[in-house]
Amino acid sequence: MVQFALPANSKIKTGKTFAAPAGAKRVRKFKIYRWDPDSGENPRLDTFEIDLEDCGPMVLDALIKIKDEVDATLTFRRSCREGVCGSCAMSIDGLNTLACTKAIADIKGDIKIYPLPHLSVIKDLVPDVTLAYAQYETVQPWIQADTLPPPDGERLQSVEERAKLDGLWECILCFCCSTSCPSYWWNGERGYLGPSALLQAYRWVADSRDEALGWRLDELEDHMRLFRCHTIMNCTDVCPKHLNPGQAIGKLKQMVAERK
Repeated sequence: MVQFALPANSKIKTGKTFAAPAGAKRVRKFKIYRWDPDSGENPRLDTFEIDLEDCGPMVLDALIKIKDEVDATLTFRRSCREGVCGSCAMSIDGLNTLACTKAIADIKGDIKIYPLPHLSVIKDLVPDVTLAYAQYETVQPWIQADTLPPPDGERLQSVEERAKLDGLWECILCFCCSTSCPSYWWNGERGYLGPSALLQAYRWVADSRDEALGWRLDELEDHMRLFRCHTIMNCTDVCPKHLNPGQAIGKLKQMVAERK
């Protein structure tokens, strides 16, 4: 029987418990991953008892309440609170999602919150997304065209051409998709771009205003960068914007194959 042994300093231990105040009426437990690289200690799982009668409806509301009223050292990213910026992406109840759009009422039992999987952790719920952004940069996500735009207007598209970008431009780069992908877990640092970057790659391939189609497909025609996708579809299942990275990757594969 195969046995796996984690390094001693990576094992998560039981942390502190912060009880709800006396008289709390509607208490839920939040079990939150904590790790401070400066402490030299193992990661731990702290438990916070929160009275939902005095808390907003979303998981992010609870995190803000904990930081403001219980433990100011709790560290996480957040910005818009409207599912637009992607900052508060984390693993909640076992699925990658946005804390600001995840309703507490949708979760049964204790609410378990961890940072996005696979990525290195900077502190607590803050992952290091340096590699993910570097991979996004490699697809050169901007219009490339040798033809000059009209001197008195913009580069125009038909209604049909514009419609091809729906389901692509809405990506907020939260990286929920890439960090849910087993192929990205194993191959992200070896060259596989992952669902997020590949969705963006297809967004520019599909744009009628872009004139770099040949170069874009050349850059993707690689056994690792594109074809390490095995159509597992975790990416599509977890996308908080209800996009379909798996479908976009499939279209890229088809375009690469058909031009041979």
